[in-house]
Amino acid sequence: MYPYAVSFFTLGCKLNQLETEAIAEAFREQGFPVRSWQELGRGDLSIVNTCTVTSRAEQKARRIIRLLLGRGSTVLITGCYARLGEAELSGLGAENLFLVPPKDALLDLPRFLADAGESPDTILSRWLEEQVRSRGTRRDAGIFPDAFRFNPRTFLFHSRAFLKIQDGCDRSCAYCRVPLARGKSISLGTTELRSRLKALEDRGIPEAVLTGVNICQYRSPGDKPVGLPALLRILLEHTGRIALRLSSIEPEPAVLTDEFFQILSHPRIRPHFHLSVQSGSNRILSAMGRPYLVNDIVSVAERLRQVKEDPFLACDMITGFPGETGGDFRSSAALCRDLGFAAIHGFPYSKRSGTRAAVMRDQVSRGTAGKRLAVLLELSRQGRQDYVGRWLGRIVGAVVESKRSEGTGKNSAGSSPAEKTDFFPPVFPALTDNYIRLLVSPAPDDFSVRPRPGSILNCSIQAHLPGKDFDAWGKVVR
Repeated sequence: MYPYAVSFFTLGCKLNQLETEAIAEAFREQGFPVRSWQELGRGDLSIVNTCTVTSRAEQKARRIIRLLLGRGSTVLITGCYARLGEAELSGLGAENLFLVPPKDALLDLPRFLADAGESPDTILSRWLEEQVRSRGTRRDAGIFPDAFRFNPRTFLFHSRAFLKIQDGCDRSCAYCRVPLARGKSISLGTTELRSRLKALEDRGIPEAVLTGVNICQYRSPGDKPVGLPALLRILLEHTGRIALRLSSIEPEPAVLTDEFFQILSHPRIRPHFHLSVQSGSNRILSAMGRPYLVNDIVSVAERLRQVKEDPFLACDMITGFPGETGGDFRSSAALCRDLGFAAIHGFPYSKRSGTRAAVMRDQVSRGTAGKRLAVLLELSRQGRQDYVGRWLGRIVGAVVESKRSEGTGKNSAGSSPAEKTDFFPPVFPALTDNYIRLLVSPAPDDFSVRPRPGSILNCSIQAHLPGKDFDAWGKVVR
């Protein structure tokens, strides 16, 4: 057993979460104990996987980094903010703080530490110098991560698996810095993806989330590339049980074709879809550089409801984008209300250096953006309540979840594996096929049985459950 432990804190997208899972697996394979940051002591190692989408995400990263440094932990910072905000993060000014922009290098670090047999703060500077010397400073020299090395076989922080199919983005949306951090769109080949998915299925994992920066840009490498619809068909044809959930899709007419909607009707594709909408005003969508119009958003929502029975539809929305008028926002609110989204991931526009929107005229005040956001969040609350209400009394499949989302930046910076099951009994959390968050009571004859996180049970949705963590009470049905 090593004299120090490791913790993880992840901010941002499911792609970051998958990459953290792979890094955590590499540390566990070398025998390092993984603990929550609350359990860390002086000399332990903390890895913070950052996000740069909003200034709030960056502020949160700096806050947790300071907290970890205050506990005497050696802190490694990686992720998109580490790549684009090196000056700010280095300015935190601690000898036991290290930036690791080539994130995939962290997959090799556990073996390096194990072979060195020293405390991390004494050897990390030497390790980082070797990384930069061997990789160079340009993407084609390898300073960008080898995007598809992240392929965890086990998942410490999640009950469902993630499968990375794509990285980077070819869009240049006016508000977004992610392409600056992750580069152009790249995709993993269909043969390798079907092999990875089959391996997950063979290990008994019932569901995998297909993730990437923009999975609608999936194009397999080679002379005859295939897109996302064909990939879905290949994955389904070469597996027999595992279900697929899409992380997020963009309502682009050129991508969401008839072929796409036809394959979505497959019973092993979950009836839960998250649309990257951003605005309900054509004028603002154009200023953002988005490749669709409001009518396209409406059409996609209607088609999704045709191929799945009352699917869970969610969306991203930005309030206060430069030049957004009261009329523009009312169009956004009306779109959300008319389409009846079951969840709205809303956030105020955040000025990001290096983007076109940062120098646009007519910047909207934070106060105005915040008030508009409050309207969307209330629509989201009501939309979720209405959606759950339509499913009361029905029986659905649900994946048994862990106690909490450890290592994801939501409730914890990491957790020991033992903490993943201390929710049981008498109740446990589960996520339905259509993304309703349940707090479930066992069947009467199984009251003392602990369902394994990741297993699937049939649950009856019993009643609304007030609060932000769960949507409804559920009951196991035999």
